[in-house]
Amino acid sequence: MTAVSRPGAGECGDTDTAGSGEPPAVVRRRLRWWPVIAYGLLPALALLLAGGTGFAKWQDCAVRDAAQARAESVQAATAGTIALLSYRPDTVRSDLEAARAKLTGAFLSDYTSLTRDVVIPGAKQKDISAVATVPAAASVSATGEHAIVLLFVNQTIIVSQDPPTSTASSVRVTLDKVDGRWLISRFDPV
Repeated sequence: MTAVSRPGAGECGDTDTAGSGEPPAVVRRRLRWWPVIAYGLLPALALLLAGGTGFAKWQDCAVRDAAQARAESVQAATAGTIALLSYRPDTVRSDLEAARAKLTGAFLSDYTSLTRDVVIPGAKQKDISAVATVPAAASVSATGEHAIVLLFVNQTIIVSQDPPTSTASSVRVTLDKVDGRWLISRFDPV
């Protein structure tokens, strides 16, 4: 028996399998890309853009909150330090009692003991007055609840009729936010 060839047979890999018992060849369908793009890629891209926008917004809020915490804590540390270190002999008790409202924690207890036992009696007996200024201040670190501020402090002390003496120092002030207010929790000379 001789094989009969059809025109075009073998050109595209077509073979006559009707008589051979082999299954017909699977015809490959061409994948359409527009459904993949429309239902897969575009929603994924939209989700990615929404996530990126959300992250950028979160970062922006975090940066603004930190900047606000820095500004508020520097202002509170400056005002608190001036209040802690400034008094006059005739108003020393009320001056230092007012300063206590700017303190918290163990430092509040330590400051209260020091002023009650040493500063108030000494200021009244020896006619001592003190004036503090803060010519420069900078935030070291700040979060929403805790901050560290570096202050440069000038203090002038006048004892009775003696000439004033001035000292310059730097202080590392630690603050904690308590009930929406920045309060000094540590006061460390550097």
